[in-house]
Formats: sequence, C-alpha cells, structure tokens
Amino acid sequence: MARIALRRILPWAAGAAAFFCLRATTRAELIVFEDGRTVKAEGYQIYDEELEIRLPGGGSYRVDLARVDRIVDDEIVIDAVRVDDQTLPAATYDLSYAPGRKPLFGTAYDELIEREAKRSNLDAAFVSALIRAESNYEPRAVSRKGARGLMQLMPATARRLSVNKPFDPASNVRGGVQYLRELVDRFGPHPDLVLAAYNAGEGAVESYGGVPPYRETIAYVNRILGWWRPADAPVSAPR
Repeated sequence: MARIALRRILPWAAGAAAFFCLRATTRAELIVFEDGRTVKAEGYQIYDEELEIRLPGGGSYRVDLARVDRIVDDEIVIDAVRVDDQTLPAATYDLSYAPGRKPLFGTAYDELIEREAKRSNLDAAFVSALIRAESNYEPRAVSRKGARGLMQLMPATARRLSVNKPFDPASNVRGGVQYLRELVDRFGPHPDLVLAAYNAGEGAVESYGGVPPYRETIAYVNRILGWWRPADAPVSAPR
C-alpha cells in the first residue's frame, strides 16, 4: 500500500480544507500486537481472555488478548489525496494544562479528569473530549475489541501502565492520561497525530507519516476535534 501523508485534518485551522478521493475501498481488521507486528484479519472474536483471529484466506487461530496492543477497523485504500492548503505550514497547538481549560461536558468525572490532567500537564478539555469518544463516560464500558473502562485501555496497555483495575475510574483515567502524555511527548503539540496514535497506534502514525488512512481513525480524530478547540491561536512551526 502506498504511504500517504494525511497529517492535516484540523477542522478549526484557519483556511484549511481537505478532502479524500476514494476509489478503492477494502474492509479489514488490523490486529496490532505489543511487539509491533500487524496482522490483517477478515474478522475476530473474543473468548474471555483470548482473541480468535480469522484469516482472509480461511482458517483462524487464537492468541492471548494481553498480547494485543489494539485492533483497528476498516482500512481504506486512498487512491488520491488533494489538500487545498498545501502552502500552509504545519501548526502546533498548546496541549498543556491551564486552570481555565476545564472538562467540556459537565460529568461526574470532571474533578478526576482535572486532577489527572494537571498531574500530567495536559489540557483537561482535550482529555475530556477523548473520553467522550472512547466510552461516552461509561466506566464499565467494554468494546467488542476488548478495550475497557473510561479511556478504553486494552489489557496489554493497562498492564504496561500498571492499571490493575481497568473499571475503576481513578485507575483507568490515571493510566489513560499517562499514555496520552507519552503520545504528546512523542508526537509533539499536534493533536491530530496524538489522537490518531491513541486510536491506531504509534507505529501506524509513523509508518504513514501522519494520520493513517483508516476510516475509523479519520472519523475518530475528526469527531474529537469537532468538540475540542485549541487554547491559543496556532503557531506555525516545522515538524
């Protein structure tokens, strides 16, 4: 598959407008393992703590769910990309904690979000928008992929972050915000890349040089950036 840079999809960036010309579309499940390996599957099924991977050519096998870093749905093949603002430099946005930047939705978890955002020096509004997209503030949410809790941590990620009780809001949010902090440190103040990595994995963002062309990931990033607004006007900076 061709590597296509899809970094600029910030709906509130002044003058930015982009659309994707899609000609060929295929559906696949991308199983990403802890060691970075990716397997394209026709489908999958979770059985307790095991994941059954169905292969495109037939057959299946099971693996320990704790070995799976994430599962990404619906890869799309992009034949062409046209970006109307190609002369516009990349912009960075302030993702650090500020007392005036509060959680967005007025939930019972606002105090917890505020506390953990401050601990990790992250914008509390940004964290709250991600949680809404991940679990809609349901602390016992379990996705069909096996992700759990408010910030939808996969078992492998939860174990790495020492989250032993993924359905405990305090433990889950602390671990999820810690992971979000790691992504900001890795990708810098580029919210689209940070969100794409949270959804599709760091490896996918680095492989494609930007937001990977997965339908799920593109929709995820756009949904969160539709709720969240940056604290400051963008400051042009090279990447």
